[in-house]
Amino acid sequence: IFFILVLSSGMTQDETIPSQIPAAIRSGNAAQLASHFNELVELVILDKEDVSSKAQAERILKDFFSTHPPVKFTIKHQGGKTQSKYAIGQLETGKGKYRVYFLLKWSEGKAFIHQLRIESENG
Repeated sequence: IFFILVLSSGMTQDETIPSQIPAAIRSGNAAQLASHFNELVELVILDKEDVSSKAQAERILKDFFSTHPPVKFTIKHQGGKTQSKYAIGQLETGKGKYRVYFLLKWSEGKAFIHQLRIESENG
């Protein structure tokens, strides 16, 4: 039984969303968030959608966070499979509330964000 518990606890560590990602969103730290990006990331920020390089995506997020300083970020739901996870959260800023979605895929033991969406909750 102990062996099974040790194995299952080891598996869940790889399957959980790294705490640095929600912390970076919560603090509006684009550089910290970008450190988890894949080399190319599908980025949807409000009404703009594009596949961006890691550096481009960081600049876009830095601009977003400078005009929408985060007040609070909470993950509302998360799921997925062993090598890919997603999370849906709510970002509260001085300019309103936003729905945040990100998709992670694991490679070589590290989670990389492949898709990030920030959409207004007001439609």
